[in-house]
Amino acid sequence: MVERKKTAVGGGAVAGGGRRQGVRTWALRVGTSIMLWTMMMQLSSMPHVWQPRLTCFGGRGRDPNSTNYSILESKYPLESSKTSPPALIPRRVYKSNGYLLVSCNGGLNQMRAAICDMVTIARYLNLTLVVPELDKRSFWADPRHFINSLRDEVKIVKSLPNKLDSKVTSGLFSMPPVSWSRETYYLNQVLPLIRKHKVLHFDKTDARLANNDLPTELQMLRCRVNYEALRFTPQIQALGEKIISVLRKNGFFVVLHLRYEMDMLAFSGCTHGCSDAEINELIKMRYAYPWWKEKEIDSESKRLEGLCPLTPEEMTLVLQALGIPRDTQIYIASGEIYGGEGRLAALKSVFPKIVRKEMILSSYELGPFQNHSTQMAALDYLVSIASDIFIPSYDGNMARVVEGHRRYNGFLKTILLHRKLLVELLDLYHEEKLSWDQFRNAVIEVHKNRIGLPTLRKAIPGRPKEEDYFYANPQECLSSPKTSKYQMDML
Repeated sequence: MVERKKTAVGGGAVAGGGRRQGVRTWALRVGTSIMLWTMMMQLSSMPHVWQPRLTCFGGRGRDPNSTNYSILESKYPLESSKTSPPALIPRRVYKSNGYLLVSCNGGLNQMRAAICDMVTIARYLNLTLVVPELDKRSFWADPRHFINSLRDEVKIVKSLPNKLDSKVTSGLFSMPPVSWSRETYYLNQVLPLIRKHKVLHFDKTDARLANNDLPTELQMLRCRVNYEALRFTPQIQALGEKIISVLRKNGFFVVLHLRYEMDMLAFSGCTHGCSDAEINELIKMRYAYPWWKEKEIDSESKRLEGLCPLTPEEMTLVLQALGIPRDTQIYIASGEIYGGEGRLAALKSVFPKIVRKEMILSSYELGPFQNHSTQMAALDYLVSIASDIFIPSYDGNMARVVEGHRRYNGFLKTILLHRKLLVELLDLYHEEKLSWDQFRNAVIEVHKNRIGLPTLRKAIPGRPKEEDYFYANPQECLSSPKTSKYQMDML
């Protein structure tokens, strides 16, 4: 009996020890879980490690001698990652109403905006979006990032399923959506077509979504794709960062987006300051392109309306009047200036620290992009959004998209030139009806509030081309600036 009691007591001790061991094991597991959860939360705050990105890819290989580089790609491609792939964000589950194929047309920034708009339309109509086609020199090498980064919003596939191949071979139903349309147009006019045909192809995508009066959720999605998801190829990103690094080492720098390329002048008909021979050359070029609808253009009338880019000589006086110091680095973001380096003589004489990408990067580095204007424009885009001040001489697509990106990045200073008033002031100054001090004071007064301040977009019902562009001022996506020190004397 005594032995049995001892055994029973001993067995109880063992059981008690087992319970304590279990408690310790349970505590260890809980502690490990907490530690892992903490690590996951820290990773989630690191976008390049955790958050997927929307990407537009091209180039299947990494041949450094290849000239077939795409425009947009992930900054952090999966194939180069040494760590495990990031966890996928939850997929949005919905019944798809059909497939949408799109062909992005236009230049770099037109394609950029088009991608954002097409994703937004697909999301609103509950469609499956096929990875967009870019221009003929760009193609998708690996669209996984693009697909995964927006899986919580819209289904995106690399290609149509095999069962719909007959739709392609028999001829797709293609159409250009009506420009500047609201979401109701797509709901009432486009969705029935997709339900009928199962697959719909948009053969034009530029400016197909309205600037204003869209649901806030759709405007926010346009921003998400544009500012947080789109990334340039690693090659372009690296070269852009190199240019920025060199400029930063030398201090403060201004980007002057100088629209004075031959095709720009020929298309617009703006010939102020050109010789007779140059004017004839530009007219000849304009008539050589049948898809340029305007042929007979009154250059001087257009200039007086503020519809022409300012010339390099005019920009020299404007920069001086704005108070840009002589020793400031001025990076010229542009294609080849019409008239060559001689046309920049006045600008260089006043601002000797003129810099271009060709002066920073070697011919070997620029070689792959040399004959591809969109890739060269992408380099200028990166430098423009990183500059201390951005000044466009004309409000084209790039100027407006950069303006919006700089607003999104914290209302970075962008001087929006009032060309109509500037032309009047410049002419009065040249006619000696204004002294230099009068000219300078007038220029500063005109632009004291045109420096990227928070403002509401101007909406003009029925005239969308004349109202403020969404991507120049995506007000629905902007927070208040951290500082209110917007003064011209900061130049």
